Amino acid sequence: MNAFFNTIDILVVEDDISLNELLCTILIREGYKPVGAYSGTEALLHLSQNIPKLIILDLMLPGKTGEDVLITLREVRSVPVIVLTARGDKETIVKLLRLGADDYLTKPFDNNELLARIEVQLRRNCQVDSPDAKQTISFRDLTLDIDSYDVLVSGQKANLSKKEFALLKLLMSHPSKVFTKNNIYETVWEGAFLGDDNTVNVHISKLRAKLSNLSPNEEYIQTIWGIGFKMRDDI
Repeated sequence: MNAFFNTIDILVVEDDISLNELLCTILIREGYKPVGAYSGTEALLHLSQNIPKLIILDLMLPGKTGEDVLITLREVRSVPVIVLTARGDKETIVKLLRLGADDYLTKPFDNNELLARIEVQLRRNCQVDSPDAKQTISFRDLTLDIDSYDVLVSGQKANLSKKEFALLKLLMSHPSKVFTKNNIYETVWEGAFLGDDNTVNVHISKLRAKLSNLSPNEEYIQTIWGIGFKMRDDI
C-alpha cells in the first residue's frame, strides 16, 4: 500500500454491526485508519468534530438517513462519498449522484471492488503539495511524465490522446491492481458509468495499438476476463 494511503481516515457509516466491523477490519488490513458510525446522527456528530478523507455511507440508517447525511455534508464539505445501497435501479443512482455521491456500490458487493473504488476516489481527490514529488511513473520500458504528458516506449515517444494518457496513467499508478470498466470510466471520464463499456474497450484497443506500434514484441495491458484490465506484469 502506498505510504500516502496509510495516513487516510475513512468513516464507515453502516448500522449493521457485523458488516461495519468487517469493513473496518478489511480497511485496517489495507493500511487505512477507519472509524465506524452506526447511525446517521452518530455520523453527523463525528463529522462535526473530524473530517475524514473519505466516507463509506449506507443509505438505510436509523435516525437520520444516509441521504440526510449526504445533503448535510454537501452543504459544507466536498469529501468523497461512496454510497452503499440495496437498490441498483437507474432512478436511485441518478438521485444519489445529484445529491452529491461520488460513487456507489449495490449490496451485496465485492470487497476488492470496494477497495479499488476507494483508491480511485482518494487518488482523484488527493493534492500533491511537495514541489519535489515524483512526476514520472515507470513500468518495464514505459515511462510516463505527468507534467509534460509525454509517454516513452523503449525511449520512443508515443502520441497519445488526453484520454489515452489518463487511462495509461491510471493503470500504471497501480500496475498489480485490476481495474473494472466502471472504475476506469468514472476516473478517466469523470462521470457515472451506466453500463455501456464500448467507450472503455475502444480506448483500450487504441492505446494497445499505439504502444504495440513502438514495441511490437511487448504486451503491456492485460485483459482480466469478466473483471477488467491491468498492466501485464507476468513477463
